[in-house]
Amino acid sequence: MFSYQDQFSAATKTHFQAQLDLINTLTTKTFEGLEKIVELNLSAAKASLEESAATAQQFASIKDPQELLALAQAQAQPTAEKAAAYGRHLASIVSATQAELTKATEAQVAETSRKVSALVEEIAKNAPAGSENAVALLKSAIGNANASYEQLTKNTKQAVETLEGHLSNAAKQFTQAAEKTTSRKK
Repeated sequence: MFSYQDQFSAATKTHFQAQLDLINTLTTKTFEGLEKIVELNLSAAKASLEESAATAQQFASIKDPQELLALAQAQAQPTAEKAAAYGRHLASIVSATQAELTKATEAQVAETSRKVSALVEEIAKNAPAGSENAVALLKSAIGNANASYEQLTKNTKQAVETLEGHLSNAAKQFTQAAEKTTSRKK
């Protein structure tokens, strides 16, 4: 009996440390992703301010309505392309961050599952007679938990892939609409 308590105690400590490590990894990856998004937003804001100042100077020097129309048309497509590029870059950052979070979580779950299964097998080998039902119940619970996690992982991956597809499609449609608008005005 004492041996099982030691095994459970060691397993609990190892599991607790693994959970702390996972939380640390997930937090670090999340902050890295957020840092990239903030950096992207700052770059976009800085570029936008610089372009706005230059455009304002151009508009200030306009002398007739035709020149105004030409300048407005010239600004439309590059602005749409920049917005689409921003959207693609943002989607790329989110996708990469999600992939890193998923990878870290899957590795942790696989390792924990392996350790729990090994512990259960060790207990089953040394279990007293008549405890077969309890061991079978424990194995079944672990199997069900693993199956649930695998289904959750599949559903999450599908949702992320769908979101990425929608973002990509929206960026393409935005760019195409801007190109059509610009070409009609010419």
